[in-house]
Amino acid sequence: MDLRGAGAIVTGWSRGLGAALGEALAGRGARVVLVAREQAALEDTVARIRARGGEAHAVAADIGDKEAIYRVAGASAALVGPIDLLVHNASTLGPVPLRLLLDTDCEDVERTLAVNLVGPFRLTKAIAGAMALRGRGVVVHVSSDAAVSAYARWGAYGISKAALDQLNRTWGAELDGTGVRFVSVDPGEMNTKMHTDAIPEADPRTLANPTEVAARVVRIVERAETLANGVRLEATP
Repeated sequence: MDLRGAGAIVTGWSRGLGAALGEALAGRGARVVLVAREQAALEDTVARIRARGGEAHAVAADIGDKEAIYRVAGASAALVGPIDLLVHNASTLGPVPLRLLLDTDCEDVERTLAVNLVGPFRLTKAIAGAMALRGRGVVVHVSSDAAVSAYARWGAYGISKAALDQLNRTWGAELDGTGVRFVSVDPGEMNTKMHTDAIPEADPRTLANPTEVAARVVRIVERAETLANGVRLEATP
């Protein structure tokens, strides 16, 4: 995908990988819409991108809120035109400290699935049809190693990411041949607030820098047309 002038949405934008992805995409010429719940943090990231000559816009919304999805899709199209790239980065761990499944409330599992799985489904459904009509587009689902390996106390999060990978594969199978590509990317362990919340004792020096991971994800996006539709990749160096 040629990112110059491409309309892009990145969810979960306000910090960590989301912010780094937004800056990397704008640096490659994309016209980026940043979506997250925290308006102030969004505006800070937008200001940094614009100061460097990039184009970025903020849309404050909760991806887990059904009523927010069409507002996000409509506002994004109004700001940057047709959406060529959709990155599902918004995610929640569920309650922290992380809990055993036996100690996890059903409502917390529902909320985790709403943000990590159902929200991405709804937003893709709102946008991918237009991509298919135009014959181009890339949708990226940010996954995790918890999607393929079972870790104690990571139940709700791991379940949501495993389902997200399957959602990615199914979209890829159903829209193969339309020009819309689907990719699931495991970014690995990064030095982010989410990782600190999950594993506060981890040594930050052993974790990847989100800026470096974002650059790897952007390279994957740029070669998405050469990949099998619905593929799952690791964002390795």
